[in-house]
Amino acid sequence: MTFFRALMILGLLFVTPIATEAVSEVTAVYTKGKSKLAVSGYDPVAYFVDNTAKKGNKKYTHVHMDFEYRFASQQNLNAFVENPDAYLPQYGGYCAWAVANGYTYRASPKHWSIVKGKLYLNFNKKVKTMWSEDIPLRISQGDKNWPSVLE
Repeated sequence: MTFFRALMILGLLFVTPIATEAVSEVTAVYTKGKSKLAVSGYDPVAYFVDNTAKKGNKKYTHVHMDFEYRFASQQNLNAFVENPDAYLPQYGGYCAWAVANGYTYRASPKHWSIVKGKLYLNFNKKVKTMWSEDIPLRISQGDKNWPSVLE
């Protein structure tokens, strides 16, 4: 009995880190249909450096975590390659308001916010207005719901 109990504890020690790593590697990115084009082809770096939603150019493309990102310039592409986590939209680019409310829905790259250095996308102007009514609450809810809303 003692041997069996020790074996179970030892097994848990090896299983727990694996489970933790699997959760942290969850990657889901909103794309249209079966496309692998993230952020609907918009440049995720432009939100930060140009303070605008700017279409990316096929000429400046980078595949990250199996998804294609486009950029308006080589400089933006380089910045993304150097530190993708700094520019990736939160919640995989799904509508942040939807994630905060416990589900996923498509987002428009034209309805966005940067909050504390993070990019959040929303479905449309009306939804962005609702999101903006209490951003700290929405982010808190979204962080709690993500990535389990994908299940």
